[in-house]
Amino acid sequence: MFLLVKDVLTPPELGEIRKLSAGLRFVDGKVSNPHNLAKNNLQVDTTQPDAVKAANIAGAAINRNEQLRNFTFTKRMASPLLARYELGMKYGVHSDAAYLPLPTSPLRSDISGTLFIADPDSYEGGELVIHLGSEQIRIKGDAGAMVVYPSTTLHEVAPVTKGQRLVMITFIESVIPDQIQRELLYTVNEVNALEGFNISWENRTRLQFISASLHRMWAR
Repeated sequence: MFLLVKDVLTPPELGEIRKLSAGLRFVDGKVSNPHNLAKNNLQVDTTQPDAVKAANIAGAAINRNEQLRNFTFTKRMASPLLARYELGMKYGVHSDAAYLPLPTSPLRSDISGTLFIADPDSYEGGELVIHLGSEQIRIKGDAGAMVVYPSTTLHEVAPVTKGQRLVMITFIESVIPDQIQRELLYTVNEVNALEGFNISWENRTRLQFISASLHRMWAR
């Protein structure tokens, strides 16, 4: 299950990140995953102060978004990282690493996220392709939108055939690490939010009891 959320970044935030990215130094994306032969992109050198500033803007926007919080049950999140795909660049089919080394302690990657920075009309190709069984879902989000999906999902970035794809990627450790349990709890909460006032107060209270009980039972 994946979720595409529009307008995670405000227009001023989007403009600021674009402005910052234009002056930043990018390095070979294999620096963070040297053994992955499928990876062919560029990522920002995170030692630059403006790279930290861009990451902080994106991180704050993600954390305040209610739709994303309700879907991910975020416990911790890796600092969002600018990634750039130029002509011919791509990222072959893969699933994301189980753990990411962070300065404090390793982060378990339960959910992966792509925050779209470039206008989709400014480049061709470069779709995020999510593999669901025999089906392929191609996603090219509007600037400022974000897609999140389980990190175990097979996915790829199609080759860029024109222009430049600019995104920010991050990984989330969820309070609910099990994918199925997380989706069930999200669904129960969505039913309560959408239908709670259309049913009796007693049944709405029962739904809330189920949600809170499952949350306590599954939280880690």
